This record gives sequence, structure tokens and C-alpha cells, in this order.
Amino acid sequence: MNRFRTVGLKLTLALAGLVAGALAIVYLAVVPSLKDRLIDGRLDQLEDAAQPVIGSIVVNPDGYRLDGTLAAEGQQRGVRLTVFEYLDQEPITLIPIGDSRELGSALADDAVAQAAAERGETERGVVERGGTQYAEVAQPFGDRVLLVSDSTEDTLDTVALVERRLLLAGLVALAAAGLAGFGLARIFARRIKRLERAAHRIEAGHFDEPVVDPAADELGELAAAFDDMRKRLAALERARREFIANASHELRTPIFALGGHLELLTDEEVDEPTRREFLEEMRLQVERLTKLATDLLDLSRLDAGRLRVELAPVDLGEIAGSLVGEFSGRGRESGHALTVDGSTDAVALADDERVRQIGRILLENAIVHTPVGTEVRIAAGGTAAGVELRVEDSGPGIAPEDQGHVFERFYRTDSRLAAGSGLGLAIASELASVMGGEIELESRPGRTVFTLRLPRSQVPADEREPALAR
Repeated sequence: MNRFRTVGLKLTLALAGLVAGALAIVYLAVVPSLKDRLIDGRLDQLEDAAQPVIGSIVVNPDGYRLDGTLAAEGQQRGVRLTVFEYLDQEPITLIPIGDSRELGSALADDAVAQAAAERGETERGVVERGGTQYAEVAQPFGDRVLLVSDSTEDTLDTVALVERRLLLAGLVALAAAGLAGFGLARIFARRIKRLERAAHRIEAGHFDEPVVDPAADELGELAAAFDDMRKRLAALERARREFIANASHELRTPIFALGGHLELLTDEEVDEPTRREFLEEMRLQVERLTKLATDLLDLSRLDAGRLRVELAPVDLGEIAGSLVGEFSGRGRESGHALTVDGSTDAVALADDERVRQIGRILLENAIVHTPVGTEVRIAAGGTAAGVELRVEDSGPGIAPEDQGHVFERFYRTDSRLAAGSGLGLAIASELASVMGGEIELESRPGRTVFTLRLPRSQVPADEREPALAR
């Protein structure tokens, strides 16, 4: 992997950039402001010194005494003092008449003094002479201007010292931030790498090793989500393998039976009763295959989310009576007494055909899994929470250890009466869920009840129209 593309390096660079940006902001906010404040403070000091000096000059106006006064005052205050004389004419020309150091023409064209003479008020500023910056204050008095000036070297040295120390502190902080960021980034990078390896394991179909990250942060939450995904995929993989194995077995049994009967009919001479018996058995095996194929198709649609239901008002009492009529012949053949208890207050918001499919599954389950002479009762009714369709039998019941698994695909009990593919109740449960309902089981010896609970419709069944497709 390119090291310049790792998350750790990116995090380190990001942290270093953040610290560098913060230091740059501090520098821009502190250094120029500090320089301006120091120079303004020095200009204030020069302006405060101007008035006493003017008082001394007024007391000693003589030119000889003026130089001495300026020298004494300048030495005392540590500044350079220059006095200009000007005539009130255009343009105003300044003539230096006294200086605390050396009288000359170097200050004759001073911009600050010129501005003070022209405006007749105190002026202040920073000028450069001979490569050196000076802070200056010029104050007019009478026909003269006093210029108080001082080098800003000390001020600039202070600012330069602050700059150097700030830069040094910034470099130290940047190095410390870089090291800390690199260390933290390596820790995070290792955690991300573990998640990457876990993802590759899951991608390869290895679900046995858990994904663990004990930290209570976003990466910890991501690891927990990965582990939940691993568990879900492991369960799905087990279900897939069991589904393939069970489906193969369920398909192979009727196919082998059909093949055997066909071979007997083809290769051997059989009498007419036996031939009819073989044909009847073949018909039953074809029905079994057809039902299994239909069940598998329904399951595939449910898994893919492509099974659509049309929700509309459905009269569960009418469906209960219809199902009993439909299974009456089957009940007589198997020796089961079928009874119905309908209700006029059992209108559900559901799909009529899917409700009938669930009812058929529950009725067939009761007939197939109970002994001859068992009474099977189907009833419809309403509750405060919704409406119900119940299928109750007086058979031996379902063992407690089996009750939690009866809605699993291909699950079959060890009972002698167990038959079928083990898909019916799984399909019924998932169909109920698609319609916003559920199926509950209550079983004990002598009484088993499967209850389909559905949302109540607010529209009478005789006014029903498709309300919602799912």
C-alpha cells in the first residue's frame, strides 16, 4: 500500500495542518497588532514630551540658548528634538533653526513636520531616514514647529524577539502535534486495518471469528455493526445450506418415486388394479412436486421482497366458512370433524387470497398432524387490538421443545404424524408479517391453536376496494 495514501498519514497531516493554521492565525493576530501597539505607545510618549519642551523653548527663545535647551531636553528624554521656522505663505517651507543633536538640512523636508505646519495641528507618524525607521510627533506653536523623533529600533527588536519566540514555540507545538497525531493515527489505522481484515474474512465466507473493538466511539460502533452483519450473514449462510439440502431432499423423494413407478410400468407387466394404483401414486407425487415448487417460489419472492399483496377489507368470517366448505371432503376422507364459528365483526385490512392461503396452510397442518377422529375448528372474531382467524384442534399437541421452531423453514417434528416439506407454516408466518399481522401458537395436549392476527379494517367488507399494494 502506498504510505502516502494511508489513513494514518492523512490524519497526521490533517492535524499538523490544523495546528499550523492555528499558529498562523495567532501570528497574524498577535505580531502586527503588537507592532502597532508598541509604535502607538511610543508616539504617545513623544507627544507627551512635546508640550514641556515647547514650554522650555518659549522661556528661552534665543537661538544660542535654543540649541542648549533642545540638547538638554533631548538628552533628558532620550529623543531628538528639532525646531523649524516657517513663513505663512504658499507653499510653506520649513527652515530648521535648532536641533538637539546636529543642526543640518537632513530634516528640512520631514513629512510629519511639513504636515503639522500645513494643517496647524499636531501630526504623528513613522518615517524612514537612512534605512532606519523613526517615530515622529510634530506640534506647531506660533510660527514654529517642534519635531520630536526617536528610532523604532528598540520597538522593532522587541517585535522581532516575539516573532522568533512565537515561531520557535510554533515549531515545537507543530512537532509535538505531528508526533501525537502520528501516534494516534497509527492506533486508529490499526483499528481500521482490523476492520478491513474482518471485512475480507466475511467476504470470503468465514463467519466464525467475531469482530471486536471495545472502544466506545464511532469505530467501536462500526465494529459492532460489522459483528451484527457477520452474525446475520452466518445465519443466512446456514439457512441457505439447510435450504438447499432440504429442498434437494424434498425434490429428490417424489422424483425418485415417479421414476420408480414409471420404470415398473414400463419394464414389467402389471395388472390393471396395480397400474391404477401406480398412476394414483404418481398423481399424488406430481401434486407434491407442484405444491413444493409453489412453496419455494413464494419463499423466493418473500426473500426478494417481490411478493405483492393488495390490502383491502376482508371478512374473516366469510373466509372461515369458505375454507370449511373447501376442506369438507378432505376432512371426511381423513376422519376429521370440521366446524366453523364465524363473526360479523371480523373485517381485516388484508389481502383476501393470501389470508385464504394462510387458512389453507393452518387447516391442512391440523388435519395432517392430528390422528383420525380429531375435531378441527376454524373461527373468526374481533379483539380490541384487531381481528383474528383461529384454527384449533383437539390433537395431542406440539411438544414444548418444538413450539419455538414450527415457523422455521423445513422444520418438522419427530412425530409419527409429521409430513410435508416443512415450508407451510414458515410461508404462513411471513405472509402474515407482509400484511402487518402475525401468527401465534398455543399448544398443550388435547388443544392446539394457531391464531392469525391482522389489523382491523375501518371499511365494511361489502365496500372493499384495494387500498394499498405491498
